[in-house]
This record gives sequence, structure tokens and C-alpha cells, in this order.
Amino acid sequence: MQVFHSPYGALRYHDLPGSGVPLLFVHGLGCAASSDFPRIAADPALAGRRRLLLDLLGAGFSDRPDDFAYTIAAHAETVAGLIDHLGLPQLDIVGHSMGGAVAIAASRLRPTPVTRLVLLEPNLDAGGGVFSRTLAAMSEQEFVSRGQRRMARLASREGSPLWAGSLAASHAPAVHRAAVSLVEGVEPSWRSQLLALTMPRSVVFGARSLPQPDLDRLPADGVTVHVLADAGHAMSEDNPAGLAALLARILEFGYVA
Repeated sequence: MQVFHSPYGALRYHDLPGSGVPLLFVHGLGCAASSDFPRIAADPALAGRRRLLLDLLGAGFSDRPDDFAYTIAAHAETVAGLIDHLGLPQLDIVGHSMGGAVAIAASRLRPTPVTRLVLLEPNLDAGGGVFSRTLAAMSEQEFVSRGQRRMARLASREGSPLWAGSLAASHAPAVHRAAVSLVEGVEPSWRSQLLALTMPRSVVFGARSLPQPDLDRLPADGVTVHVLADAGHAMSEDNPAGLAALLARILEFGYVA
């Protein structure tokens, strides 16, 4: 595992060797790339590529400073710092859920090296999702003292043990502050930021998450949309082989469904 010492704390990431344009994975709320993406990164469909699995501050193996804002913008600054640290002339980014918003904001900060942006059911607008809205409705103190454990148990009972484990291991204030940031949104919105970017952009929805109004809306705005079979929002857990194969097609061939 590699370490990038940002001004806010140490970010840790797996750097799996390979050639071609490196691929950076950015995880969602209450998740960690070190737990979400190993099966994707190890799949034969992505063999030979350099793959970077980043744990954001407050998640996985990275530091968990109490005085960090943990907003989407703050996370994006640390990702931009990592891009600078790596000195990569080209980089593809895959961002899941909250990580999609972080990837958009980081690409806006460092547009030159980002050659392709792939977003897995990203947060594009204020208001958050069901999970982030539930968290944001609590006070930070309530989530730290009771909410995190309760929601991790609920996730485990509902059949998502991977997410339950990473949520339980995450820094509770980090999860809560990020949820509040998702609900509050930003101006310009992550959607507007995405549409202003010029590199090829793709959004993937799990088939179990349909219907989605963005299936038609995003292509009209120049963003390619794909649907992953046998998957819902937790697509790296639901269908890892299918996701790896789809990512390979998108990133290598500019695949259009």
C-alpha cells in the first residue's frame, strides 16, 4: 500500500502495476476502495492496466482527522493533490456514488490529465440519496453515538455485508459530514460541472436501479449512459465481473451501448 501525505492527513491507496493509462477508483459514502474494488481491479478484463484504489480521508486505511471538512469539495482537493503527487500525464477516473461527485469536482480542478471519466450511479444534484438523507437528518453527535452502528447492522441484515463492514470501519464524523455535503449540494451543481467537462464522460446505472430519468437526459447532454445487468447501486458487490468487463469496454474502446 502506498501513502500520499496531503496537508490534511495521509491518504493510502493500492497501486497495482500495469501499463497504459492508469485507472483511479474513488469510492462512495461509507465505503472504501480497498474493500469495494479489489475484485474489479483483479478481473482479467482489466489485467495489464495500472490500477489505483484510493481510500478517501476518513475511510479504509487512510487517516481520519477530526478537523477535516469531509465535504465533496474538500475530498476533491485531496484527490487533486494525489494526481499532482503521482505526476501522471494521463489518468482515467471511476467514481461510485458520492465518489462520482468527488471525481467530477477533482476533474474540474485537474482537467488536463483526466482522459476519461466513468461515474457509477453518481450524485449529480443536491438532495442526496436515501442513505445520505437519513444520515443528514441526524445530528453528527447522534450519528457518532448510535447511528453508525445501527445503520451498519441494518446494511448487514439487508444483505450487503461488504458495505456494512466498510461503513462500520469508517470514521463516523467523516461519513456524517459527507452526507450533509451531498444533501446540501453545491453551486454550480455536480451535474453542471460534469456537463462543462470536455473529456469523454460515461455514467453507469445498475439494471435494478431503473427506471432512471437520466437514461435519456444525460445522452441528450453529451454523456454516454450504460446499464449493468444483474446489479443495483452496489454494483461492485452485485456483479463485479460484469462491471469490470463494462469498464474495460468503456475505457479501451469508447464503448457505446
